Amino acid sequence: MASSTFPHQDRDKGKSATARALSVVEPDPLHDYHENGNGNGIEDRDDDFSTGEAEDLERKLVRKIDWRLCTIAGVLCSLNLLDSGIISSASVTTIFEDLGLGVGNRYSISILVYTVSSVAFQLPATVAVRIVGPRLMFSIITIGFGVITMCTAFITNWKQMIGLRILLGVFQSAIFPGLSYLISTWYTRKEQQLRFAFLQSGEVTIVGLGAFLNYGLNHLNGRGGLAGWRWMFLVQGLIAIVIGFVTYLWIVDFPEKSHRSFHFLSSEEQAFAETRITDDRGDVKAEDFAWKKCIVHFLDPKIYAFCALFFCLNLVSTSLSYFLPIILQSGMGFSTDQAILLSAPPYFYAVLPVILSSIVGDRYQLRGLVITFNSICTVVGFSMLGFSSQVTVRYVGTYLATGAYVSNWAAMNAYQASNIVGQWKRATFAAAITACNGLGGIAGSFIVRQPEAPRYMTAIWVSIGSHIVIILIVVILSLHFWHANGRQRKGKTMIEGSKGFRYTY
Repeated sequence: MASSTFPHQDRDKGKSATARALSVVEPDPLHDYHENGNGNGIEDRDDDFSTGEAEDLERKLVRKIDWRLCTIAGVLCSLNLLDSGIISSASVTTIFEDLGLGVGNRYSISILVYTVSSVAFQLPATVAVRIVGPRLMFSIITIGFGVITMCTAFITNWKQMIGLRILLGVFQSAIFPGLSYLISTWYTRKEQQLRFAFLQSGEVTIVGLGAFLNYGLNHLNGRGGLAGWRWMFLVQGLIAIVIGFVTYLWIVDFPEKSHRSFHFLSSEEQAFAETRITDDRGDVKAEDFAWKKCIVHFLDPKIYAFCALFFCLNLVSTSLSYFLPIILQSGMGFSTDQAILLSAPPYFYAVLPVILSSIVGDRYQLRGLVITFNSICTVVGFSMLGFSSQVTVRYVGTYLATGAYVSNWAAMNAYQASNIVGQWKRATFAAAITACNGLGGIAGSFIVRQPEAPRYMTAIWVSIGSHIVIILIVVILSLHFWHANGRQRKGKTMIEGSKGFRYTY
């Protein structure tokens, strides 16, 4: 297995072009960094990697990683929203009457218990991704997700629904933090936001297609003695099981263990992949595991700021993903079929802003400004949804809000992943952030109140307020990062215990 640092190799005459391009030098701890437009550190290197040949090889390597990692990651991440898509589509069918979910807050409680169990297991599950390995871990939990979803088709009361959703939350606990962690280990800081955008694009596209599938499955109502909503759970559970088996062959391991992946990188490409990360931030390999190496990172104040950002974001995500068909039906007067179908297009639209904003964020290394812009769009979208009397304007507001919060998920992940160093720190931050994202989901599951139809003003005001809070947190963090970078340039401090490292904001 290749090491994360490489001794200097002379260009022997007999070497192949690929070998010459992949010859690397040991990182110099005194290497100078230069600034880009907003003061973020980017390393100046004058070695083999500056050649056009090596740059071409790097582009090919990144495309190969994209194909094997971002594709399946988008599919796996869709499982969480796929669940919300199934249950939200089912909510406008007969599931409330069939299971007794329409009494009191039982529907919200079914969402709550899923989130609580997921939050409780996220840190150990994320650590397990590193220890057990992504291939085995993600295939097991995907198959488990499929089995539980399929079993939901045969339940007879709301208590059984609660029990299965607790199990579902346990199996889903590693998906978001584990995939965010895995992606952050493969890409340099200037590449990460677009890759998180790829993940989100795949996720929302599949969820949008799932709405059309749910529409068709609902028309199987009565076939085989099963209600339409039961067909939704049964068919999509079977699909998830198949995806679980494919995952074992398709997903890749961590960079320094990529030789364990199924037909992925050559030894030269693995060495190149490791060197890219070493040059970017020097944390390609993980230290031996100990719980204290995770717990100590809760002393870093940044973790609480990032957690607050994701908490506020998921207030909106949960309220829209679980309740959009209900809002369309009860709030805008659409029929059951129309509500299911019209819940899909906002997700397709979201692919456009998440890709465009991520290209800008990566190209110019601007994270805070992108998050702020997306937050303003979310505020405008919810204002249209809450304060307009025209159904068309309100429906367009769901597009704007959905596109903006999906875009911010990618931007916020890049914001936090670009500003920390260390494998166990990445795992800890990813788990803590996703846990608080889940806590935001708990709150979000209660802000859409049926008695407030058709305006749902509690949800409107909470969503607007949460994004004003996001803007304030980003301003404070970015000012801190700017000040710390200034001190680092003057030699007064060392950021993240890594010489030459600077924050990206």
